[in-house]
Amino acid sequence: MNEPIVNRVAESKLITFDLQEFCPNGERVFFDISEWLEKGLVLKEKKFRDKAKGHAWGEFKGKYVAIDCSTDAIIPAWAPLLIASYLNSFAKEVVFGDLEMLENHIFKGIIDDLNLDLYRDKPIIIKGCSEKEIPENVFIQLLARFQKVAKSIFYGEACSSVPIWKKA
Repeated sequence: MNEPIVNRVAESKLITFDLQEFCPNGERVFFDISEWLEKGLVLKEKKFRDKAKGHAWGEFKGKYVAIDCSTDAIIPAWAPLLIASYLNSFAKEVVFGDLEMLENHIFKGIIDDLNLDLYRDKPIIIKGCSEKEIPENVFIQLLARFQKVAKSIFYGEACSSVPIWKKA
């Protein structure tokens, strides 16, 4: 019984992948088109274009921006494009949709750029708990990428993981 205590997790080939470590810093903001509409519902082109032209777009420098309308207004397709044309000079990323869609877009780029060779034929744990809220869709995208190369995929922590997939 005098055998040394061995940390089998530390000695295993198991790779813990924490999405939070890849999450870029930068404020996420929602640009609500309804604030530029008459009564939050009616877009008047001249007024809308004037607001866009005169807006202080510098406030979005270095930020991630989601553009959408929080009311039931019918927005012409060109309106978000016009807003994006100004934002693109300042913001890090611009998407049409809500903040969750923005986060999905940010992580999709990160996941697509992963060097999969680092994970080839290895068991991977996708860490589930994090301080930052990560949309469920991001985990599904990550799983799809890892299934191309991993030996097996788990979800959770090394001490208590749930098996998700194993190469046949």
